[in-house]
Amino acid sequence: MEFDSNNPNQHNPNQREAKPKRRKWSRPREGLGVSRIQHQFADPLKADGGNPSYVEWLKRQSMLGDASVIGRGLSGRSSMWRNTYAMPDPRRALAAASVWFTTYPAALITREEESFIATISHEDLWQAFDTIGIGAIHTGPTKKAGGLIGWQSTPSVDGQFDRISTRIAAEFGNEAEFQHLADIADRFGGIIIDDIVPGHTGKGADFRLAEMAYKDYPGIYHMIEIPEEDWDILPEVPEGGDSVNLSPAAEAQLTQKGHIIGSLQRVIFYEPGVKETNWSATREVLGVEGKVRRWVYLHYFKEGQPTLNWLDPTFSAMRLVTGDALHSLGDLGASALRLDANGFLAAERGNDGQPAWSEGHPLSHAANQFIASMIRKVGGFSFQELNLTIEDIRDAGLAGADLSYDFITRPGYQHALLTGDTEFLRLALRTSLEAGIQPVSLIHGMQNHDELTYELVHWESRHMDDEYEFRDEVVTGAELARTIRSELGQALTGHGIDYNLVFTTNGIACTMSTVAAASLGVTALDQVQGEAAEAVKRAHLLLAAYNAWQPGAFALSAWDMLGALTVPKESVAHLIEGGDTRWIERGAIDLLGVNPDASESRAGLPRAKTLYAPLPEQLEDEESFARQLSELITLRERYRLPFATQVDVPDVSDPGLLVLVHRLDDGDPSAVEAPLQITVLNFANRPIVGTIRSEELPPRRLVSSAIDKETIGRVDDLHSFPVSLAPHEFQFFIIGNEDVPTSAIPIIELNAM
Repeated sequence: MEFDSNNPNQHNPNQREAKPKRRKWSRPREGLGVSRIQHQFADPLKADGGNPSYVEWLKRQSMLGDASVIGRGLSGRSSMWRNTYAMPDPRRALAAASVWFTTYPAALITREEESFIATISHEDLWQAFDTIGIGAIHTGPTKKAGGLIGWQSTPSVDGQFDRISTRIAAEFGNEAEFQHLADIADRFGGIIIDDIVPGHTGKGADFRLAEMAYKDYPGIYHMIEIPEEDWDILPEVPEGGDSVNLSPAAEAQLTQKGHIIGSLQRVIFYEPGVKETNWSATREVLGVEGKVRRWVYLHYFKEGQPTLNWLDPTFSAMRLVTGDALHSLGDLGASALRLDANGFLAAERGNDGQPAWSEGHPLSHAANQFIASMIRKVGGFSFQELNLTIEDIRDAGLAGADLSYDFITRPGYQHALLTGDTEFLRLALRTSLEAGIQPVSLIHGMQNHDELTYELVHWESRHMDDEYEFRDEVVTGAELARTIRSELGQALTGHGIDYNLVFTTNGIACTMSTVAAASLGVTALDQVQGEAAEAVKRAHLLLAAYNAWQPGAFALSAWDMLGALTVPKESVAHLIEGGDTRWIERGAIDLLGVNPDASESRAGLPRAKTLYAPLPEQLEDEESFARQLSELITLRERYRLPFATQVDVPDVSDPGLLVLVHRLDDGDPSAVEAPLQITVLNFANRPIVGTIRSEELPPRRLVSSAIDKETIGRVDDLHSFPVSLAPHEFQFFIIGNEDVPTSAIPIIELNAM
């Protein structure tokens, strides 16, 4: 074939090949590569992943972003190595403060134009606490909570336990006020206790960035991107919403396809048509790179509380929670932190169609150890809210938090008051001791912001088939739990009682005063006046004595201090319409009487009727609840009961009695000859003449009443001594450590009652 010069594609055999020229330098691109900058034209007002300004705005208020700054600021400091941190030390924590006052910020009535934090910083309040014997304030959650939709904040869906920021919520005060509070507490020898929430956040900046698939943020949560071909399984998000709960059928389909791990061991806050599973699906969300996604995310609690993922490769959740904790301890000045709902930090696929493993998981224990160790490392201590089995509480405390809420006996002591029978309470106390839990490691609390939780997980889960002797019969754990739940519900909400309300499947919304009222047969709160009010106060003090007169921390709330009653459900109708009846027990109270004309708190909670006067007035009255409470605490501290060892919960001669035997040894197991302290309580609304007997009581030792300051007799050769108690009376006895000759033993005559 001849060469055609008019054909540009034909090679000319007579033409030399052109050689490429050698460059004298390399282009920068070859060393740097191509950047991932994307130039987008976006509406500067639009709140989605396509607007860089919106993304930057979210980053500036994200908790993960703050955590990075906090971590860099503390890394490498010698102060991070000055404290031991591996093992919990409950007695060290108790030495800081063993009597705690717990608040609920939204419920405190303040002075006009004064914040919650400023109000609890006043010296007159701390002077009152010093008189009573209170050494710590647990502030409750004060950091910003709720969520973000677009550029707008949304309110909390769970009483500030859906945290979205390290910043103090403006409605409660500011950071400077919190720091001043910590300084005031220190001046009075007290401490401030703050909260962290290691299991979830609200739907704030961190969650919105996670939805947009921005950098490490999806790693914060248990959230899964669902392929578009499976969107037909996901329910439609209602108009105006941003997510929707999955039905059990949708949950099963997504599980079969391998997208999620499926149902968990239980659905907390179950509500038909509202929350039927622990999974919710998001709306369609535009990501920062332009892709539209729908996610499914886990939430143990409410839909607005997405669960953190403690085993994601980015470790974003760990960084977020650590930063929040160090901010409270370092920047704000708190000395201790409450770990909210910290038993739910892991979820793993179950085997052979079983529910996912989500409670008592080893990862939860590991995460708790990490959090608690970091807190101890910087000189603080922590305590946990863990409503699981007794073994779970024990195991979580082996290397985790220093103290745990007494979820073991809390339903038991309320059941004892409501029935006048302590058998279930004694069973719970003994089971705890047999499992290796000493009460010194527990926080024995009165009312808090939550309902009277049934807290029967121990009996109805791991031990549901175990057999127990109860009321002269052998019953399974599951049968025992059903009986106690039924009797609590009937006593608190039956017989025409309308002032307490059932709270989902978890328990009963009530105050300690309305528990006492129900135990006395009160059917309407307007009956609580005169002698009835005095009877309620006496029963209330009995519950205080139970919690105060054993080792460990003693916690009581502002509602306890004033004897608050529940508020009418009509006054909080807008808050309980979704089924959260707990708002009837969160009425507003004026602790110091600083704003007597206020009908509600600054947060809008209606004022509760209270049985007791403000603290200044109570402290002027020898018969008031606060003055009698002070006497309980004085005895507790005088004999160093918080640091003692519980050695026996003996059988009793009357079902209304409870007897606790403690060795005053400061936790020294070699101090076997230390004096003994005996707490005796009459949970029945009738007089009791009986006998206290325990093999731990050494014969021929004198028995004295710390209340009356009198010797009442001696322990006989059967290891017993007699008692006489009025209705709902309580006694604090001391057993000496010297033998007494028989001739020196007075004859005790029990007064007929």
